[in-house]
Amino acid sequence: MMESGVPLCSACGEPVGFSSSAKEEEEEVFVACNNCNYPLCAACLEDEIRKGRGSCLRCGEPYVRNVTDKVSQENTNHGDSGVRLRTAAHFHDHQENGGHVRNLSSLSIVESEANSESGNPLWKNRVDSWMEKKNKKKVPKKSEKAQIPVEQQMENSEPLEAGQPLSRIIPISPNKLTPYRAVIIMRLIVLGLFFNYRITNPVNSAYGLWLTSVICEIWFAVSWVLDQFPKWSPINRETYIDRLSARYEREGEDSQLAAVDFFVSTVDPLKEPPLITGNTVLSILSADYPVDKVSCYVSDDGSTMLTFESLAETSEFARKWVPFCKKYSIEPRAPEFYFSQKIDYLKDKIQPSFVKERRAMKRDYEEYKVRINALVAKAQKTPEEGWIMQDGTPWPGNNPRDHPGMIQVFLGHSGAHDIEGNELPRLVYVSREKRPGYQHHKKAGAMNALVRVSAILTNAPYILNLDCDHYVNNSKAVREAMCFMMDPQVCRDVCYIQFPQRFDGIDRSDRYANRNIVFFDVNMKGLDGIQGPVYVGTGCVFNRQALYGYGPPSLPVLPKSSLCSSCCCCCRRSKKAPENQNDIYRDARREDLNSAIFNLREIENYDEYERSLLISQMSFEKTFGQSSVFIESTLMENGGVPESANSSTLIQEAIHVISCGYEEKTEWGKEIGWIYGSVTEDILTGFKMHCRGWRSIYCMPTRPAFKGSAPINLSDRLHQVLRWALGSVEIFFSRHCPLWYGYGGGRLKWLQRLAYINTIIYPFTSLPLVAYCTLPAICLLTGKFIIPTLSNIATVWFLGLFISIILTSVLELRWSGVGIEDLWRNEQFWVIGGVSAHLFAVFQGFLKMLAGIDTNFTVTAKATDDAEFGELYVFKWTTVLIPPTTILVVNIVGVVAGFSDALNSGYEAWGPLFGKVFFALWVILHLYPFLKGLMGRQNRTPTIVVLWSVLLASVFSLLWVKIDPFINDTDGTKSATCTTIDC
Repeated sequence: MMESGVPLCSACGEPVGFSSSAKEEEEEVFVACNNCNYPLCAACLEDEIRKGRGSCLRCGEPYVRNVTDKVSQENTNHGDSGVRLRTAAHFHDHQENGGHVRNLSSLSIVESEANSESGNPLWKNRVDSWMEKKNKKKVPKKSEKAQIPVEQQMENSEPLEAGQPLSRIIPISPNKLTPYRAVIIMRLIVLGLFFNYRITNPVNSAYGLWLTSVICEIWFAVSWVLDQFPKWSPINRETYIDRLSARYEREGEDSQLAAVDFFVSTVDPLKEPPLITGNTVLSILSADYPVDKVSCYVSDDGSTMLTFESLAETSEFARKWVPFCKKYSIEPRAPEFYFSQKIDYLKDKIQPSFVKERRAMKRDYEEYKVRINALVAKAQKTPEEGWIMQDGTPWPGNNPRDHPGMIQVFLGHSGAHDIEGNELPRLVYVSREKRPGYQHHKKAGAMNALVRVSAILTNAPYILNLDCDHYVNNSKAVREAMCFMMDPQVCRDVCYIQFPQRFDGIDRSDRYANRNIVFFDVNMKGLDGIQGPVYVGTGCVFNRQALYGYGPPSLPVLPKSSLCSSCCCCCRRSKKAPENQNDIYRDARREDLNSAIFNLREIENYDEYERSLLISQMSFEKTFGQSSVFIESTLMENGGVPESANSSTLIQEAIHVISCGYEEKTEWGKEIGWIYGSVTEDILTGFKMHCRGWRSIYCMPTRPAFKGSAPINLSDRLHQVLRWALGSVEIFFSRHCPLWYGYGGGRLKWLQRLAYINTIIYPFTSLPLVAYCTLPAICLLTGKFIIPTLSNIATVWFLGLFISIILTSVLELRWSGVGIEDLWRNEQFWVIGGVSAHLFAVFQGFLKMLAGIDTNFTVTAKATDDAEFGELYVFKWTTVLIPPTTILVVNIVGVVAGFSDALNSGYEAWGPLFGKVFFALWVILHLYPFLKGLMGRQNRTPTIVVLWSVLLASVFSLLWVKIDPFINDTDGTKSATCTTIDC
């Protein structure tokens, strides 16, 4: 409410207040600018001066700086504790019927609504909570220390503690990085000279083959640039967990560590075994983190009773497993993988009772496995009448495409305790509602449902999502992430912490590059030195506020004229151009509002009318959906359940937010949460965050944080790669394509954009790759070649190109620590995937765009065999195998035909033959792992693959015979000149 004669602050909307006069012992209205009397309260003036903006926004005259000395002793409602609300400052009048009839555009109206007797108590509490935060922003730092978040308390701690960071960046040694960069530049120059030679020296006798090869080579060069330059500034990081504990877990006090909600997603328990999911859940529940700060949400998107019953068994076994792990510091804390370790489990274990308890625990785990396997065996055949629960009622999820939302809290604050009487983390089963006619958006939709459910029940400020087959391998992994998220010097603009993926059950040679070492140990380190690694779908700790579409607090406050022009055509630009250098700098960094539509700091400098025009575009209900409890939770930056929430109605509200129609006409999947529009929702979600100005961090602890089960046979691996590539193609054809999206805000760094462009362009490399892998066979079959006779200068360019390629790889291995075998496997599978899965993904993407033909999402089967590498040689027929098999056969036939032709043509033909055979052998060597996988364990291949491959190879062979049979050039000359019968 405005006091009589006291103007409202143009920044925060509250009365500017009074300043006491020492001489006259009276109060007068506070004035920030004596020239134009621009209304600005003392707290906002302090904030402006602290940020280096010492001139009036209206007239450009310097502020009266000595007024800030009086502020600390004045009205507490005009201080600044650093608490920042990054949401739109408006609310709707909530009627009893749930309708919203008007937008509130000023603080005084909000205040009157809060005092209204007819107002909804949830909304009243939400308004009070928001008002309380605004008031906290005005309290001096000394008196507010006990109320502000711990992260901000640490900013004002004693110098010794403030000087102890929780993490540090370890730059790559210049001795390794400088030569690496020099070779990259050298290779770029050599590429230019190489293409100059290739383009200016066409092969007229094989012009079509030459042109095809040049186009392919240019595409490969562009792909190399997109892949190489984002690795320009790689870094390593180190964390200090002991400092984290010393700062936030002081002896005799409650832990001040932030709460974390774990998300585990599963769909088909027959392809994603419940035993594997159970191990993941057990590793989460026993993590080395305060139990009251951990909540585990399991999303069952298949609504299967098997998953539900297996979680019930898992929660019962957790009562024994969790205290055992914490008592003896077990690693890893997934029982299946702990008991299968081939190590001396007595090492470093000095407790006499350990052996006895371990044997008892292993026996209990074997019994748990028997119960889970019995459930799986029972679920193999669904009864005609559907599944029946223990109370005799039908299982609500009998129809996976038509069922209500289901939530079951197995463990928690009021649930079962462990066998020692201690509290256990919360475990919640969630299956969102599904109805015919609704688009459910697969995994992305399931993850968004978990975001809303967790916000209602626990609302932890951080979210860690895992696939059902990725267990916690390092019990301190959450603490590793908190070293970044809870460090006030680091966390302000960090949206997520990405951990590398590591896998079990892969053979040492890693035939199909399942470990993906080059990507996780080379590319991701490079991205960490720019704006941060891409989100890879699992093993990631999110800032919940970033998932809600907020911009980072570090975004600059935009000048008034900039925001008005970009958000509302009714707002006119400021008539006077900025004269101050700070204003000019801020004006030069204009950013469109859409990239961070909820950053309140960007609209605080506007009067009530202008603010109402902007706020009208930021309706909470239109953004987050019709749930007052959930909307209230979004206003709580530091997490926690709203005080107004009634525990008896929380589950009902949680059921409401996972209804199938909740997301209609909202921003879910468009601007907030996991983004829809691609089967690789992970890349798209991270890309949107980076476009808003957030950055991410790559955390690689010495002991891998998480481990998963990789599909190790050839067919499953190719289908996995096909799904990833198809998602990239879908993003390429969407409005979120990095080629044209996200330029308005200017918040995405250019090297980061190159990396994202590479993630959506790489499947299209399959087209030139297939052509290039076929060229050696065509050259051998036709006797032609794509390269003319080499001159001395041409030999120099070719040698320079090959040497630069080798040097780049060697120096990359040197600073990354990756082995040469891993690099070679990566190169091999790049060719294998390129000529098979990526090729199919491109065609499926075109079919979806042109004809609207969608492809089904195939869940990759997870390995469960006890035999080591038991599925490595298992072969499953798929059409994806036909192109690489055909390329292999054609090149082998080409090599045979080339040698036959050389034998018939004499000694002179052997020189050109070596060049052609070299390229053909290059293709065969790269496809060799595919050939071994194709043979299978019994060296047998499905007949259909052989028939198709032989058919296609025969077609190419017949074309070769038609084009250039085994006839000497001299014979051809004689037959051409002989025109009479006597000849």
